[in-house]
Amino acid sequence: MAKKIGILILIVIVSIILASIYGILHNQISYSISSEYFTKFKFDQIGKWLHQVENERIAISFVGFVSTWWFGLLLGLIIGIVGMFQPNSKIMWKSGIGAIFRTLGIAIGIGIVGILVGKFLISNLNANWNLPAELIDRKSFLTAGTMHNFSYFGGIIGLIYGIIYQLKIKKASA
Repeated sequence: MAKKIGILILIVIVSIILASIYGILHNQISYSISSEYFTKFKFDQIGKWLHQVENERIAISFVGFVSTWWFGLLLGLIIGIVGMFQPNSKIMWKSGIGAIFRTLGIAIGIGIVGILVGKFLISNLNANWNLPAELIDRKSFLTAGTMHNFSYFGGIIGLIYGIIYQLKIKKASA
């Protein structure tokens, strides 16, 4: 049992690290799509002091970290706890890490779908959304926002798939 608890802690740590890296890289891409998404929305949401950071790429990396580390914690805890039901620690580690990488892959894939949906559908809607004042590029702003929303949705779908993946491994090893 002590070995499984150690693996649970390790799975949580790995999950937090990967989620944080994902958030940082994700924000680099979405900043390239729309810098206004950060300068006119996210910086105000996370902390107005971010407007004072000279290098916006560093500021958006911070936003990416703050926006995703907690999701990695939650994901790691859930995947790790489900992994505790595996017959041994070796299978727990294999199924847990497999579930994390599958979740990450699904989040990336659905985030890419979010870019496409944002660019070709959402940004072309003539909806009266409460957007920041004086947007220069409304379409890009909505594309970046859709990417962000889809990525969280992808993380949830990935988590569900990761749990199912672990349960299949448990059943196969029984």
